[in-house]
Amino acid sequence: MFKIPKNQSFLAGYFFAFGATAIWSGNFIIARGLHESIPPVSLAFYRWLVAVIVFLPFALKSLIREWKIIKEHPAYFSITALLGITTFNTLIYIAGHTTTAMNLSLIAITFPIFIILFSRILYKEYLTIKKAIGIILVLIGVVTLITKGSLSVLLNISFNIGDVWMLLASIIFAVYSLFLRNKPGEISIKALQLSISILGLFFLFPFFLWEQTTIHHPILTQTTIPAILYVGIFASLAAFILWTKSVIILGPAKAGMVYYTLPLFSGILASLFLGETINMIYFYSMLLIFTGIVTTNRG
Repeated sequence: MFKIPKNQSFLAGYFFAFGATAIWSGNFIIARGLHESIPPVSLAFYRWLVAVIVFLPFALKSLIREWKIIKEHPAYFSITALLGITTFNTLIYIAGHTTTAMNLSLIAITFPIFIILFSRILYKEYLTIKKAIGIILVLIGVVTLITKGSLSVLLNISFNIGDVWMLLASIIFAVYSLFLRNKPGEISIKALQLSISILGLFFLFPFFLWEQTTIHHPILTQTTIPAILYVGIFASLAAFILWTKSVIILGPAKAGMVYYTLPLFSGILASLFLGETINMIYFYSMLLIFTGIVTTNRG
């Protein structure tokens, strides 16, 4: 099911990375409208509960067959689950309660930079002039997109505790992506994703119970249930599988650069579903972002 012919693996890796990023852009749009309806830990818990329930019939055989591998690497699977499942998205939902969407977007795009820095430190990957130029082009494109080309908007941004949570989430996701690179070679992606999803849900459960004791209003409503199903099935399961495959094929640094297209997908979805207009600044930003990605990842 997950085997890729060698001659197609390079293009497939980018296809998986773009697919994951597109799905996550939809997650940001949905999550933005849920912060007043459902608390952050509960949203994260229900999200991964849905993902595990949906994925279990497809991956249970792989999990049972490869259980010996999982038992031989308890630290790897526990840390990976704690970073990517338990902590990362929960911090994003926490940050969304106390900071603006613009700040979240600006800070979120720092995650590939952390991947490149950590890759340089841990794996001695060199930061070439070409790669540096590509990163600068991408950053200019994303900042232009978010600020709509207005320098005053960027200069007047203020930071608060939510920004700190978002920065921490970006660092954690960078480390998580690097952990994926060093997965036990014998483990399949199905067994890997199901095992860390179950472990991450287990680690999240005590915090979910604590949060439930402080909630005095219904969480599951006609508005929140479809959104939870989306983030559980698509943003949690499908996107994470695609991202895992992309990191394995391309490496975390190259896959991370594709993440910069998230604002582009968000703009398209916002135009389609929220009625927001797309102006020329959007297309200029898109050109800069894609040029930067091609420059950084070329060869």
